[in-house]
Amino acid sequence: MSYLRALYKTYEEHEHQAGDIFKKETKDKKEIEYTLLPISHTTQTAHIEMLITLDGTLYDAKVIEKINTILPFTESSGSRAGKNYVSHMLQDKLMYVAGDYVAYTQEEDKLDAHQFYLDQLGEWCDSPYSHPHVQAIYEYVKKGTLIQDLVERSILHVTEAGLLRSKWDTKQDGDKPLIFQMLAGAQESAFIRFNVHVPGEVTDPVWNNKDIYNAYSQFYNTKLQESDICYVTGEKLPVTVRHPNKLRNSGDKAKLISANDSSGFTYRGRFKDSFEAANISYDVSQKAHNALKWLIERQGKQVDGRIFLVWGSKNPDIPYVADDLSSEVFIDFNNILAQRDAMLTKKADAKTLLAEQHSQIINGIKKNMNIQEHDDEKVYILTLDAATPGRLAVLYYRDLDIKEYFDKLLNWHKDCSWRHTRKKNEAWVQFFGSPSFYTIAHTAYGPRPSDKVVKGVMERMLPCILDGRKIPIDIVRSAIVRASNPQFYDQTWEWEQVLGVACSLVKKHYYDKDEEVYTVALDTANPERDYLFGRLLAVADVLERNALGKEENRPTNALRYMNAFSRHPARTWSTIQRNLQPYQMKLREKGIYYTKLIDEIGAQMDINDFTDAPLTGKYLLGYYSQRQALYSKKEKKEEE
Repeated sequence: MSYLRALYKTYEEHEHQAGDIFKKETKDKKEIEYTLLPISHTTQTAHIEMLITLDGTLYDAKVIEKINTILPFTESSGSRAGKNYVSHMLQDKLMYVAGDYVAYTQEEDKLDAHQFYLDQLGEWCDSPYSHPHVQAIYEYVKKGTLIQDLVERSILHVTEAGLLRSKWDTKQDGDKPLIFQMLAGAQESAFIRFNVHVPGEVTDPVWNNKDIYNAYSQFYNTKLQESDICYVTGEKLPVTVRHPNKLRNSGDKAKLISANDSSGFTYRGRFKDSFEAANISYDVSQKAHNALKWLIERQGKQVDGRIFLVWGSKNPDIPYVADDLSSEVFIDFNNILAQRDAMLTKKADAKTLLAEQHSQIINGIKKNMNIQEHDDEKVYILTLDAATPGRLAVLYYRDLDIKEYFDKLLNWHKDCSWRHTRKKNEAWVQFFGSPSFYTIAHTAYGPRPSDKVVKGVMERMLPCILDGRKIPIDIVRSAIVRASNPQFYDQTWEWEQVLGVACSLVKKHYYDKDEEVYTVALDTANPERDYLFGRLLAVADVLERNALGKEENRPTNALRYMNAFSRHPARTWSTIQRNLQPYQMKLREKGIYYTKLIDEIGAQMDINDFTDAPLTGKYLLGYYSQRQALYSKKEKKEEE
């Protein structure tokens, strides 16, 4: 019940925004709308809009693009399925709103659907909570000529026998009418939404009118009868056993709470009925589910149907736990590098500097969101997925004080920090920090893993930040293997990104084992076998690359033999060094510098360590740092 209580409180905190239409831009630059639904309302994709005058006369009608429409609903209509013909309250499909539906389809078994709709809507109109616009719509649908009116306006189309056409043959009948372009199936599935035309006045549409929202919510509240103790609030309130669906999208049938299997094993054997297992009030259910739907549409990360969600009780805009910091604050990479290079002789100071840099970034995020250190706000982390089309499960849930959350975030980015390159605003930028879970998944199982693999990696990585668990060793090993095989990648930048991520994971892995902390800056005093072998490989790579020049873009021998080198370093190094001789001769004096460096690194290695025992991921750290140091030195010389 904890996650329901969190969602309920979130709705209470933002209830003043219920019914407001928000817009956001997707990755493909499309603009979508979303809203925090009012109580007793849901959304549905509409295909036809009908404009009614206040006296109940049809003013206009048109086919519209697939647009989500907010509409009032009941507990029964929200869970209708099969031949359970229970209508929504105001906007609905043809079979409910059209009194002449049977005349145009000959579907006699749906005769009662429209009458149910009329009786239900009439009860609202006769109550103290009616609204003039709702009354106008009721007066129109009572006439029972809806399909006839749409046929006369060439919006719906009929056969020679006067029945609704189920399909359109472009070869025989020409171009498809708009209604067939909007519908995946027959015209009978069209969803109708109503609006009211008031001459000379500008009014809110019926589906976005807060007065109508409130009127219906108050009316429906009078229909709720049975009360009991709510397990979430502890108060005696009207309860419900039918909970909303459409949480992840408008077509989602999976429910978060459901107990309709009275003959199965959902609760039988432990409880007498479903109320003993989970008794939730209608108000809590509506608010919690509407808040969840709003948060998913607003900021949820969805991978293969799995939802990853982080939000604050007061401020929803909490940075997602799995993102890299470059998406929040641009880091002055050159300034950081200059400070770091100036402190190479003091490793403890370099570590402190890194922590301070990430602290500044976290503080910048807090400032942007107006979050105070002493704030009592909570942060909630929720992962959802559907095991079956009808059941949505909570896979992970945690709630933390906001200070604790940011502390865990800071520790993760500090411990897993490495130098990364990302494309931002059509430009390549560099930053120090941890990679996102999405990038880790593509590194370990890429370069183009399935969404099923990605969501599995993201789920397994969450506890590494929030619960302090170690990174799963199979993910670390897989990243090392892929970073050791540059030939896997068509583009050099893809491998460079994988190499950076692998270094982050290796660094974090050995940091968790309480071993020496590694940094991007080259540690020339590090005597570890694997680190030294990595340095040797980097020198060989840079030497040959300089000899080849910019004109020749083929892989160096060091990269070609990288995988073999990680498995049999001593034997493979002999091959690489033998192949270096012509390039050393070509570089002449420059080649002497690299040769001396190889000798210096080799002199640091114990003779007993120069064996064919496989290398650990530490060799990648030595390779990366040595190569970066050589390229940085070259850039400085060119600037001088």
